[in-house]
Amino acid sequence: MSQQAGYSPSFKRPAETMRMRSKRARSDAGIFGSSGRESTSSPREGDSSPACVRPFSPGPLFNAQNRSGGGTKRRNPFANIENTYSPKKKFVIYNEDDGKAEVLSPHSEHKEGEDASTRTQSPAVLSFTASLTKAEKQEQRHISTKKSLDFSEDDSLFEEEEEAVQSPLLKSPQAITPASIAPPMCTEYPADWSLRTRLLFTSPLSLSWAEQPKAQEEAVGISQHCRARFSSLPPNLQDPRSCSELRSAFQQSLVYWQNPSLPWIRLFPRINAEKNFTGKCTPWAHDVTLQQSLMSEWSVSLSSLYSLLKARLCPYFYLCSYQFTVLFRAAGLSGSNVITALISPTTRGFREAMKAEGIEFSLPLVEERRRSKSQPNLTEHQGEEELKSQDCSELTEAEDVQTGGSVENDGYADEDSSFSWLKEMGIQDKIKKQDGITVQLRKEGHTVSLDHKPESVVCVEGPHTFALINFLINCKSLVAAAGSQAGLPPTLLAPNAFKGATMHTLKARSVNVKSQVGSTYQNISSLEITGPILPSSLHTITTLLRPTQKGNFSATLYTHAPTAVMNSHSSKSESTDSTVDLSSCGLHPASLQQLQQPSSLGKSALTHISMNNYSYTWKN
Repeated sequence: MSQQAGYSPSFKRPAETMRMRSKRARSDAGIFGSSGRESTSSPREGDSSPACVRPFSPGPLFNAQNRSGGGTKRRNPFANIENTYSPKKKFVIYNEDDGKAEVLSPHSEHKEGEDASTRTQSPAVLSFTASLTKAEKQEQRHISTKKSLDFSEDDSLFEEEEEAVQSPLLKSPQAITPASIAPPMCTEYPADWSLRTRLLFTSPLSLSWAEQPKAQEEAVGISQHCRARFSSLPPNLQDPRSCSELRSAFQQSLVYWQNPSLPWIRLFPRINAEKNFTGKCTPWAHDVTLQQSLMSEWSVSLSSLYSLLKARLCPYFYLCSYQFTVLFRAAGLSGSNVITALISPTTRGFREAMKAEGIEFSLPLVEERRRSKSQPNLTEHQGEEELKSQDCSELTEAEDVQTGGSVENDGYADEDSSFSWLKEMGIQDKIKKQDGITVQLRKEGHTVSLDHKPESVVCVEGPHTFALINFLINCKSLVAAAGSQAGLPPTLLAPNAFKGATMHTLKARSVNVKSQVGSTYQNISSLEITGPILPSSLHTITTLLRPTQKGNFSATLYTHAPTAVMNSHSSKSESTDSTVDLSSCGLHPASLQQLQQPSSLGKSALTHISMNNYSYTWKN
């Protein structure tokens, strides 16, 4: 018996016992009349009706004939073959011909050849449908297939439960939103001013068109870059490998300019890059004359870059030293109408040296954190007045950070007066006072704690950027005095040519691989680009990949960590002035339009960009 399908001898369903007792009473009422005679609609001996159950296991099946005897055995409720069939959901089917409703198990619908007379009729359902009109009966017949009847523990109540299919009017607004409404398309990702060391593009379509250009295509790309010309691509691009305009435009996007240029040494990145210089030939390390020659040429290149920046002929450039990185941006970029410079990371000594030279600067991330802490505490009535007072105090504190705490020294003169109340009580000798050096170190700890952290980023704006250029040229700490980078000037990177610069191109390499997607393998094409990747180069490359890859590709961005905070900006520099003309700066119009918008990334940088059906998504 244990091998029969659906048999479960364990006592698992107490409600099954009550259901069987009620079912037996109803089946007995249908088989025997009030006089004890057998009904005409009783099932035959060979029927597979649910009324034919085994009294004991093993044992013969009960039928109508052996029930007519006097000594009938008690039915074993645990030997029911239907024990494992869930009685929780039964469908109500209304028959218009005879006006009767039937309760069927879901499993009984799949049994072929079953007689309709063996289906158990529910008196509760009959009484429920008897009072319905003809129109209501038709509607009930349609709804009955979407509802189920649940038996309660005592089998005396039916709990009606609606299925998942509901009327649209009863659903929430989120549930009835049509699937055909597509999410809004994002045709652009935020502006990112950080430097990249590596890009990895992947796409289901081939990316092999981006490598091994022909000599003519490479020449056209370099010529267009020098002349700041941009060719338009064909509207319907079918075969990217046979499109010479596309391959020339891709070579044009890989060009950048650098000073100094030493072919046997990688001059980017410079921070924590001792391994790039270890074991390499450095003749300037012990030659003072060579160091002065390199520094003199570098100073001319830096002055040339700033002149181009001021004339709006160069949009931006980077200065990468062994300690920090400086980003100079022309007026009109990143929502600012003046020239801005961001330095990260900085130290207290460097900030004090800038203050001594009269260079005014701000700490954007520190000021933003202070505003976020003080803003929720302001009420509506005193908000403006307290904001002004707090801004003044914040500026005073920022000046203390920059000047080394000159205001804090004023408090030491009143130190004796602060303990005057102790003298009146006569216990001044029992209180151990802190010496001035301890207090000074404790107060200076807050300013020193910013060193070499993202919060130490410094923003210089307007005419003070020219003073910063002179400060960097004459700053002795700009060049390492010892180590593998001793005597080597910082690296200058720009998207345009400048005096003393050398043209370089990024390295591109395409590989086709197979990637496992579920249980199958899919051909994936990858494109790896290495080198100092500027923000405009990243945007131009993604713009070219948009039509060639049919709007489906993804990119992983490897950011130079110290430049991730270059996306922060000072609130004072924000401007809605759009009269700044940057059409002659040499950037692609689409890239220029993106870099003109203020960055919304804060102190973070983009790590992943994905385009699906011509819509961008990103992570930072």
